[in-house]
Amino acid sequence: MSLSGKISIEIEVHATAAKWFNLFATQLHEVQNLTNRVHETKLHHGRDWHHNESIKQWTCTIDGKVTKCQESIESVDAAHKRISYKLFGGDIGNKYKVFKLIFEAIDKESGAIIKWSIEYERIGKEVDPPYGYMEYLHTGSGEIDGHLKA
Repeated sequence: MSLSGKISIEIEVHATAAKWFNLFATQLHEVQNLTNRVHETKLHHGRDWHHNESIKQWTCTIDGKVTKCQESIESVDAAHKRISYKLFGGDIGNKYKVFKLIFEAIDKESGAIIKWSIEYERIGKEVDPPYGYMEYLHTGSGEIDGHLKA
C-alpha cells in the first residue's frame, strides 16, 4: 500500500466561480467568519495574508477534534481560478510528510463547481488517508456558499 495519494471532490455551488476565487485569493482571512468549522486563523509570519512567503495558522475541527496547522500559498493561477496551498506543522505535520491542498473554481451556466484536491504523503501505514479533511472541505464549502450567494 502506497503512502502517497491524491483525493478530490467536486461540489456544485450557487455562488459564481469569480466570487469563490475572490474569497480565497483576496479575503482568505474572512473564511473563519463564514464557517463554524474554522475556530481561529491568524497571520503567523509575514505582513500579508496573500503573499507566498506568509504563513497562516489555522485552528479547525476535523473528524470531531480541534486540529491546528500552518499554511502557505504555493501558487495562484488567476486565469484558471486555481490556488495551491502547502499545509504543515501542528497536527498535519505529525501525520503527513506532504500535504498540498488545491482549490479550483470552475464556471457553470448557473453557479459554479468547486474542486478540492489533497495530495499527500503519510508518515507511515498507521496513518489514514486524509478523508476527514475532505469531509471538512465539503461541509465548510456548503456553509461558505450560503454566505457568498447572498
